[in-house]
Amino acid sequence: MASFEITGGRKLRGEIVPQGAKNEALQVLCAVLLTQEKVRIEHVPDIRDVNKLIDLLKLLGVSVREDHTSLCESGRTFEFQADQVNLDVLGSTEYREQAGTLRGSIMVVGPLLARFGQAVVPQPGGDKIGRRRLDTHFIGMERLGAEVEYKRGAYMVKAKKLKGCYMLLDEASVTGTANIVMASVLAKGTTTIMNAACEPYVYQLCKMLNAMGARISGVGSNLLTIKGVKELHGCTHRLLPDMIEVGSFIGMAAMTQSDLTIKNAQVQHLGLIPQVFRRLGVEVWQKGDDLYIPSMEHYEIERFMDGSIMTVADAPWPGFTPDLISIALVVATQAKGSVLIHQKMFESRLFFVDKLIDMGAQIILCDPHRATVIGLDHEHKLRGVRMASPDIRAGVALLIAALSADGVSRIDNIEQIDRGYQHIDERLRKLGADIRRI
Repeated sequence: MASFEITGGRKLRGEIVPQGAKNEALQVLCAVLLTQEKVRIEHVPDIRDVNKLIDLLKLLGVSVREDHTSLCESGRTFEFQADQVNLDVLGSTEYREQAGTLRGSIMVVGPLLARFGQAVVPQPGGDKIGRRRLDTHFIGMERLGAEVEYKRGAYMVKAKKLKGCYMLLDEASVTGTANIVMASVLAKGTTTIMNAACEPYVYQLCKMLNAMGARISGVGSNLLTIKGVKELHGCTHRLLPDMIEVGSFIGMAAMTQSDLTIKNAQVQHLGLIPQVFRRLGVEVWQKGDDLYIPSMEHYEIERFMDGSIMTVADAPWPGFTPDLISIALVVATQAKGSVLIHQKMFESRLFFVDKLIDMGAQIILCDPHRATVIGLDHEHKLRGVRMASPDIRAGVALLIAALSADGVSRIDNIEQIDRGYQHIDERLRKLGADIRRI
């Protein structure tokens, strides 16, 4: 088990390029199973979850070739070809073990069902951030004509022929929408999905599928119409910059009082992220497609127009993404003023605040979903402590806190951070951070 040792209190300076979007990658990589032809995907992040999914595709018989001539700071380029998929692997112990450790493995179900009429996936792993049900995925596939059975810890899905239909999703699930869309593109007839998620990840997936020959309209809205086609073809697709990294870097610059430029941030796909950090008092300037965060000695949390305390809450797109709630919370610890952080979607994501309290933060955990943060206004620095990363996003929030703290911090279980942030220690050292992997 590796750890980070961080000596905090250093101001950072320079430019950083966001990696390719992790959550988009987990969807579009699975979409390569929908065709026999080559699919080229660019800007692929070098992170544990994505690499484990690529290994799972290899196990299924997908040919994978990395194009080393296209290496860049923020990602890699791969060519995939799923012309020799081996469905016998679905019953193997190796498949169940590999798929069971990865939340993103659920995304193979839609493509396998659409093209081969069957799929198996064990109860997926991933972050322990509370209950994350899969009903939306499988109810949608049942509406398309599939039979779903849960047996011995795995979901088995079969269909002789999928048929398009109208469906109203019970929740605007991002992965649920993506899985149903991938199952629908080869179905007979027309599928209409109401209350579809409209996050940039789904937008990008639909854009890629249309480039492969699918007929999806309403892309970017919560009403998707998919006219089934007989087959899909190869394409080239480039991942967006990871908006969670962008938000994390904004928070890091504020907490460490650093002067930082985030290059090629694709601002039009960030939604409310810059605006929420501005409401926390952080200056975020847009320069073309870059974001610039100037060094600030103080930043003050806004109040609502009636003078009441600001609330920052997560919401489905275009609301504030739940993946950045932990970053907003840690930024608030050194702001001037108070804020209520409301994590609506997951009931265990705020439990990392006990580590921040140990560091000297003033936080009241009201219940599993809400925390009140009383900002220290940089007058009282956090102090370095030893802690462990409970999940990807909380781990990076703790890393940001450690970078701003007085003294030395140690973060254990950094495999969680490596699942979502590529070579984060190397990239931060280039900005002047004192961080080492031990």
